[in-house]
Amino acid sequence: MHIMDSERTYIAHSHSVEDTQRLAASLVRYVQAQDVVLLDGDLGAGKTHFVQGIAHAMGIHDEVTSPTFTILLSYPGIDHNGASLTLNHFDLYRLDDPADLDDIGYWETLEGPGVSFIEWGHKFASCLPFDYLDISIDVIGEDDRVFTICACGDRARRLLAAWAQDEEARLTPSTSKNVR
Repeated sequence: MHIMDSERTYIAHSHSVEDTQRLAASLVRYVQAQDVVLLDGDLGAGKTHFVQGIAHAMGIHDEVTSPTFTILLSYPGIDHNGASLTLNHFDLYRLDDPADLDDIGYWETLEGPGVSFIEWGHKFASCLPFDYLDISIDVIGEDDRVFTICACGDRARRLLAAWAQDEEARLTPSTSKNVR
């Protein structure tokens, strides 16, 4: 469990799949190799839609779907400077044992030349890296979502601080202290 303090926690609102994908696309300008982003939320909250927005902004034209059965899908893309950057998309929903992470090359992938987005990563809280951006998606209505974004670690704090300054992201500082 970690404390999310208002200094490092931001909120964003989405009223459609397109809003979610625009929010995600604004993050691409700031990610780099070995950045890790956890996506937490109920089934249907929009985790995969968020990753689709990332993929589109990285110039990836493949259809991006949830890697529910394959656990990990990787896509060659480009970063904001036009350099090669792989998008790794994990879905850990079907895994039950932390030992399963070794079987899928979890650590090697996180330490490799890509940016990783992990759905259901909190199932393995003891196996999270020391530094990651934590995005929790709450369903408020049929199309309405609230994104709570917390930085865990120095790199994630810098990433979130830069993203929070982006006018297209429309992040607002959280006014309450929450425990996750």
